Amino acid sequence: MFENPQFVKSVFRLDDIIKSPIPEVILCGRSNVGKSSLINSLFNRKNLAKTSSTPGKTRSINYYLIGDKFYLVDLPGFGYAKISKKEREYWAKLVEGFINRSQNIQFAFHLIDSRHKATELDIKLNNMLNYYRLPYGVILSKIDKLKQSELSEIKKKVIKSFPELIFGQNLFFYSSIKKTGKKELLSHFSKLFYL
Repeated sequence: MFENPQFVKSVFRLDDIIKSPIPEVILCGRSNVGKSSLINSLFNRKNLAKTSSTPGKTRSINYYLIGDKFYLVDLPGFGYAKISKKEREYWAKLVEGFINRSQNIQFAFHLIDSRHKATELDIKLNNMLNYYRLPYGVILSKIDKLKQSELSEIKKKVIKSFPELIFGQNLFFYSSIKKTGKKELLSHFSKLFYL
């Protein structure tokens, strides 16, 4: 179903984005939220996506072709403080420019670190996804770092920030280390593409 996932290319300019009828699922969220780790653990490939302990490492739009069915598109993380304002603005334009230009986005996954409630930047991203009328879901990442009671609390806080979320339908827990939530996410991809 999700055989032979492969990295296709990195894009640093909007003029270079892939023009293809293949549908896209985008991953977006703050820097260091665990998008690369999620890609690797979801598709059982250790180095499919490059991971780094340095926030803000992903500065490009990265395309992965999943089973010849769809592109998983990893957008640059936002909100990393230790880069210049000019560079932060460039990243923001790259992300919104991609969302605005692409004709093939089927779904957006917005990742939020489960250890922190939704930030102002997360709310801005949510507003952007709604503005472009994209169907989306939220993945609360790094849940292996939390106790059960803390998970319950963060779930409530995120639903308070984004009332349209329903756990198990468009709100998911995920741990790249323990693979918690993997089955549910793959099932969601299957429903999206009738696999």
